Amino acid sequence: MARDAIRRIVDYNKGRDPELLARKFERMRRSPFVFFRGSCHLFYEDWPPDSKLDRAPLGWISGDLHLENFGVYKGDNRLVYFDLNDFDEAALAPCTWELARFATSLLLAAGEAGLSAAQGRHLVEAYLVGYREALAEGKARWVEQAIAEGEIKALLDDASARARADFLDRRTERRSGMRRIRVDGEHALPASQPARSAVARLVMRFGRDCGSQRYFKVLDVARRIAGTGSLGRERYVVLVEGKGSPDQNLLIDLKLAIPAVPARHWRRIQPRWVSDAQRIVQVQKRAQAVSPAFLSAVEIDGKPFVLRELQPREDRLDLDGLVHKGRFEEVVATMGRATAWSHLRSSGRQGAAIADDWIGFSAKENWVRRLIDYSRDYRRVVERDWKAARQALTPVDR
Repeated sequence: MARDAIRRIVDYNKGRDPELLARKFERMRRSPFVFFRGSCHLFYEDWPPDSKLDRAPLGWISGDLHLENFGVYKGDNRLVYFDLNDFDEAALAPCTWELARFATSLLLAAGEAGLSAAQGRHLVEAYLVGYREALAEGKARWVEQAIAEGEIKALLDDASARARADFLDRRTERRSGMRRIRVDGEHALPASQPARSAVARLVMRFGRDCGSQRYFKVLDVARRIAGTGSLGRERYVVLVEGKGSPDQNLLIDLKLAIPAVPARHWRRIQPRWVSDAQRIVQVQKRAQAVSPAFLSAVEIDGKPFVLRELQPREDRLDLDGLVHKGRFEEVVATMGRATAWSHLRSSGRQGAAIADDWIGFSAKENWVRRLIDYSRDYRRVVERDWKAARQALTPVDR
């Protein structure tokens, strides 16, 4: 099949903020792994019709699972967890879609870290072993500070010890004893006055509904720059009073929700949602043991947004460091277990397979080699598309 990946990327991203879309394309040109993260739609558009891998339990998948969509965060109970953390593309679909996307990302990242094809395959096998072992147990667990080990425990320890004021100091600046968002062109850009007003009204209304109007008093609003795949979509960072200025202020993330790509390719079984923000929030709350604080579906001028507490992006694993320390295998095995727990946790909900189906699937062998082979082959497709994108996704095309 002749490929026209560049046209498909440009078409998919039409209507996004031109300045931020230019940044997205620039990031995607850096490496095959980053390109893969920024082109989730290609993965599902390329998925073969009537694939044998579709003969798998239906589950609530995160939809865009890759190495950088695992991380450490503080739950609404203020404890820290390691888990899947991005559900923008969440949908009801065969679990093998999720596993193949993660496996492809793992092969791409392993190659960029200097590992051989055999070593990359071994990592995928470790991930799938962790996944199948956790499914076989049939019980959803979680990774928290008290039970974590190795690199993940180090991340959890760092997140637990970090003071809110340190994060605020990096993302804000003080003026006359008050904080304002640091508009540095790296994490934040100015917001228009109409956008600032609309966001402030929404957040203050949210505070009233929560019975915490003073806590959610809006101090500042800016456009937020974050991620790769979502760059160019409407997104804001909001500074609110919290428990008091200046060191107990809080940052809120507001992100426009759009339809999930996987759902377009498995239309017949998707439930009806009030909005895409509701879909994201509901699936995230099902799939995670504990979700981030304030996670909610809201609307700004009739458009659906996901609201949550903003937390540091730095709480992610250093892939090069994992390779250097020889810890990559243990980490991906934990990621496999976390993936299985998310599927078990949401089992039986709105069409998802029940726990007995997941346990039975864990014992089957025929899909494992098929999935590894597909991920290996699709890695080559991504690398070819990335080489074309390095030339085509230039400033002229933006």
